[in-house]
Amino acid sequence: MFDAKKPVLALALAVALLPFSALAEALPQLKESAFWQQEVDAGDLPPVAERIPETPLVVDLEAKGRAYGVQGGALNTMVTRSKDIRQMVVYGYARLVGYDADYKLQPDILLGYEVENNRRFTLQLRPGHHWSDGSPFTSADFEYWWKDVANHPQLSPAGPPDFMRVEGELPEVSFPDATTVVFEWTHPNPGFLHHLAQARPPFIYRPSAYLKQFHADYADPAALADEVDYARVKSWAALHNKYDNMYQFDNFELPTLQPWMNATVGKKIRQLFVRNPYYHRLDAKGVQLPYIDTVEMEIVSGGLVAAKSNAGEADLQARGLGFRDIPILRKGEKDGGTYKTHLWGTGTASQIAIYPNLNANDPVWRALLRDVRVRRALSVAINRAAINRALYFNLAKAGAMTVLEQSPFFDPALRAAWAQFDPDLANQLLDEVGLTEKDGYGIRKLPDGRRMELIIETAGERQEVENALQIITDDWRDVGVKLVMRPLDRDILRNRVFSGTTTASVWYGWDNGLPQPYTSPAYLAPTDQVFLAWPKWGQYYQTGGAAGEAPDMEPAQHLLDLLHDWETATTDEERSAAWRQMLKIHADQVYGIGIVAGAPQPVVVSNRLRNVPERGIWAWDPGAHFGVHRMDEFFFVDGEG
Repeated sequence: MFDAKKPVLALALAVALLPFSALAEALPQLKESAFWQQEVDAGDLPPVAERIPETPLVVDLEAKGRAYGVQGGALNTMVTRSKDIRQMVVYGYARLVGYDADYKLQPDILLGYEVENNRRFTLQLRPGHHWSDGSPFTSADFEYWWKDVANHPQLSPAGPPDFMRVEGELPEVSFPDATTVVFEWTHPNPGFLHHLAQARPPFIYRPSAYLKQFHADYADPAALADEVDYARVKSWAALHNKYDNMYQFDNFELPTLQPWMNATVGKKIRQLFVRNPYYHRLDAKGVQLPYIDTVEMEIVSGGLVAAKSNAGEADLQARGLGFRDIPILRKGEKDGGTYKTHLWGTGTASQIAIYPNLNANDPVWRALLRDVRVRRALSVAINRAAINRALYFNLAKAGAMTVLEQSPFFDPALRAAWAQFDPDLANQLLDEVGLTEKDGYGIRKLPDGRRMELIIETAGERQEVENALQIITDDWRDVGVKLVMRPLDRDILRNRVFSGTTTASVWYGWDNGLPQPYTSPAYLAPTDQVFLAWPKWGQYYQTGGAAGEAPDMEPAQHLLDLLHDWETATTDEERSAAWRQMLKIHADQVYGIGIVAGAPQPVVVSNRLRNVPERGIWAWDPGAHFGVHRMDEFFFVDGEG
């Protein structure tokens, strides 16, 4: 039980705190889902009243301005890679705690939580909650993850994930009873709950009843050896990690807490996901969510997403669509009359950003790209207004990479920093660096005599990126820099960047362009190789110095110091101050050359689909794309998709 006398910074409880036996008096009689009725009648599945938790999460849709729906129907959507079936974990967005539409944390899988001084976190589970296979979901699943996975040297050689370490120390973790889990740190860990709400959650629990059959400490040795041999892996640890893939979502036998569970064996062109019979959410009329029975996810070529959406083959689609697709989508909307195209905002800090690799292996380019004058020159040589006009009809916002207007940290001066179109200044800065010698075509020469040809590698997935680089090619040629564009597969691109082979790359801006004081600014500091400007610094941080390179530039080290200030801060004012200083460093140092931000994201929605917001924000973090808008509340008219 919670002690009201304890010093509490945040206390959150679910909507329904009464046992379901008492709650049921205020709700209509629960009706069994037609989808599972046959299994219930055959005795293979308990009735719904026995499947839901004793205290389910009850959603008042009218209070949210939404309609109450009916169960049924199949929703069709598309992805462009087989591995992206994991988007069902993103879209489903069942989290211990999750963001609501206002980006405020609310309990979801948890019944509630208690926070004391950002050091002690008490997580309260829902009594009677079950995994999708009917096994109990209790504190034992957290204990299994903590003791038998995260701290097992063979399953997790690097130990628990980074966000569990504060000042290099791990928490004390205890499990007082079946529905209580306590994490306690010596120092504050203000970002702990927000990590749990991410689009890709850390999953600090596991379906222990299922996974123990693959764990050497629990399984019969002979049976485990047979499983290892059958799966053609080298060890029991490799076997366990193969099947323990809660985010990849490709093991149909792995129990889940998501609204839909994978029902497809192996990799298929069409992946089927069916409603989780033990899902913990109800609407206030007593109908178990999700409303939609099945989701069919088709894997198609990236170039076909817009065409197939135009033909009415998607009930809900945004992934794989971009601004350039709006005209063809509008035409299909008018001609076919089966869908509407909503235009949402985007949550990334920049639609397009160029990342000079400060850790490039080429010593000449490394030295040049580390000179801030070169990065500034490349930035001010870009005619962003022309790109916005030509590619986005002036509907985007030209400028440097920084947070969006919806963030309290937005400062127009940071968006304008080194983002003016000024070829004269670009020439002046490059001359100051000493790049004054040119060839017969006006291209500057590097200190070693090579032409100044900057190869920018792309994932080749967005036509607007290639179009923007074509415009930038002309801009840079005018200041003596030749841009060479090289499209690659996304995974190959990232591996080349991480290894230092790539000199520069292009991608989106920061995933989270909507930070609040509680948002960790770790992605602004060299803590992760995924930030393409400093992959080896990120590797060094992530591996505790075992790989990569230590940051050897003062501004980068200052970012790490400010991150530490945020992590140890005790007030929102102190955290906000750290955020603002870090954003100013990025604006001044131009680690990522932002081009435009805020271009509308088309979202195709079937005319028969309800509760999809007409206006929203398409964001990875925070928001999990459709997740923050609660896809389990979407429904088809009459339950027919």
